[in-house]
Amino acid sequence: MLYHLLLPLRDWFFGFNLLRYITFRGASAAVLALLITFWIGPAMIRWLTRMQIGETIGPTLPTAHATKKGTPTMGGTIILIAVLLPTILLARFEQPYVLMVLLALVWMGLIGLYDDYLKDIRKYPDGLVARRKLAGQISLGLIIGGWLYFWPANAEIRSSISLPFVANGSLDLGFLYIPLVMLVITGFSNAVNLTDGLDGLATGLMAVAVLAFGAIAYIMGRVDFSDYLNIFYLPGTGELFIFAMALLGACMGFLWFNAKPAEVFMGDTGSLAMGAALGCMAVILKQEVLLLLIGGIFVAEVLSVMVQVGYFKLSKRITGEGRRVFRMAPLHHHFELCGWPESRVVIRFWIMGILLALLSLSTFKVL
Repeated sequence: MLYHLLLPLRDWFFGFNLLRYITFRGASAAVLALLITFWIGPAMIRWLTRMQIGETIGPTLPTAHATKKGTPTMGGTIILIAVLLPTILLARFEQPYVLMVLLALVWMGLIGLYDDYLKDIRKYPDGLVARRKLAGQISLGLIIGGWLYFWPANAEIRSSISLPFVANGSLDLGFLYIPLVMLVITGFSNAVNLTDGLDGLATGLMAVAVLAFGAIAYIMGRVDFSDYLNIFYLPGTGELFIFAMALLGACMGFLWFNAKPAEVFMGDTGSLAMGAALGCMAVILKQEVLLLLIGGIFVAEVLSVMVQVGYFKLSKRITGEGRRVFRMAPLHHHFELCGWPESRVVIRFWIMGILLALLSLSTFKVL
């Protein structure tokens, strides 16, 4: 919005010329999102506390989590506001990419908000029925997948995905591309939701992942960089850098309140929305495979749940007694029960997330 309003006035004030540069608008989006979070965060926490909208702790969680009971939740609304305002103000919308990720963010944010409302205000133990939540996620994936397939910005690669470690490597999936988009968006929406179980864990990992995808978006939006690094050139994806930086700033600002001991939890409002947005960025940038590496910790959390549930059911069917692979799933609870303090689990998972992000960037410029 500001780009279209102020850039024509650059002859009156030379400073407006800075809006031409994606790097300036991206940095501005990050700072603005951070400041918005700092501004509205304390007021939101006080309001949630006054309304007694607090976290409920299930009996199956580690006993150390009992102290978290009553901590204000639904704080993901802080993140949504802090991302939406800078993106709308500073991004260009000639290409639909930014609109897609904003749709994913708001769509799943509203579903998550309703889920939190049912759990924390109406006191429904399970919140939104799983099949209804899944229907919302699949519907979003169908919309995004259909949008990318039937109205592509580049028809030559409409249904292609990039293959890491292969110069200009790609695989055309044809009509199977739409189901893949649905799987990616649904899967990562749930993956971030499962990871959001310790103070600051999902927030920090999301900051790392979105920074990596912001860099990829910037590179793929420049013909010189993409050609040098042997990856797809997608005009207009550079504007996703603005969204990524806004989300980075919002995550860093929210981490100020969410670090141990957390003053507020994001709830499903934040985790479902951010996971869907991350998955949406990956499919727009044709980096679905690389998402498995950048979001490796999120993937590990989901796999730990699948392995735990699958092995328990299989062993019960065979021996009559259900057995477990992990002490508890998702994976972060397993390490808690192994004796790791919560802060150690979080920091070590962050370190692994950073290493995976760096490894993912090393897949470019493969000869």
